[in-house]
Amino acid sequence: MFKLSKRLTILATATLLANVTPTVAQDASLPQREGPRPETTNGVPHIQLGLEPVSELTELMLKHVAELSGVTLGSTRVSLPGAVGFQLNIDVDIANPEAIVGGREFAHVHPDGSLHASLEPELARAAVKAGWATPHPWADQRPGWEGFIMIYTPTTEAELDVVLQLVLGSYSYVTGRPAQ
Repeated sequence: MFKLSKRLTILATATLLANVTPTVAQDASLPQREGPRPETTNGVPHIQLGLEPVSELTELMLKHVAELSGVTLGSTRVSLPGAVGFQLNIDVDIANPEAIVGGREFAHVHPDGSLHASLEPELARAAVKAGWATPHPWADQRPGWEGFIMIYTPTTEAELDVVLQLVLGSYSYVTGRPAQ
């Protein structure tokens, strides 16, 4: 089993401190992802091609997401069979409902380890620019989806740290509160 690095703790703390206002200001600085971008389909279903997940990393990611306040993991409401939705409990306010794709699901992880998430648009652009993500094909289809992206499958612990930072950013953007 992988152990989270000190860097993740620092990144999570920085994300929390950056998100103390209701508007959820987010730090858009991300390290450059190494290696080529995985290929993805151009339509729906929007899936990643040719990259195998590291099951231990996916399990660790799910463990940490399940620890977020007011989040329940379950079957996705908007993705392919086998994907796990990150559902906000009914008692959690949603600050940016236009960013939600379906129900109360702010993100989901696919069986291949890639994720779809709704981020603050500036953070989404930074993730794409740094090589961590690609816009969803429908990102320009309706207001509020400008930050809807696919985050590539993490294949190392260092990549998981950044992916978790982006998931925390999604939670904070959608709820308007820091991830705790």
